[in-house]
Amino acid sequence: MREVALRPIEDADLDTIFEFMRDPESVWMAAFTAEDPDDREAFDAHMSKIRARTDVTNRVIVGDGRVVGTIAIFVMEGDLEITYWIDRAVWGQGVAGRAVASILEEVTDRPIYGRVASDNAGSLRVLEKAGFEKVGTDTGYAPARKEEIEETILRLS
Repeated sequence: MREVALRPIEDADLDTIFEFMRDPESVWMAAFTAEDPDDREAFDAHMSKIRARTDVTNRVIVGDGRVVGTIAIFVMEGDLEITYWIDRAVWGQGVAGRAVASILEEVTDRPIYGRVASDNAGSLRVLEKAGFEKVGTDTGYAPARKEEIEETILRLS
């Protein structure tokens, strides 16, 4: 993928984002997802809520002219956290790494935390390449897997 850029989410992006977040393999890897990825009403309500928040930097990722994911930095329990979702069709093409670098240029407050299913080697690698360091682990219920799993906590100082 030659060009990766971020821009604010538009209403016209929602159908595409919803489809990304329903992909079974992507849902499995993300692990900590919506209870029912096929529930469009819940998706729309969630997107409306987060798009209205002033403490969220929420962007779509555009690769070679089309939406290929989302990325956000938000406040969770007083800490900044990063999250992203990449279209499985472009996994392994450096999209996540470039998107993370771009949003970290936009949001300069630190520290920022990331939480990743511990078996999601790709996401762990993306965050570590961006300078995040592992600072611990936690166990939590992962709706996508319908069980408790370990997640790795990372921090960018």
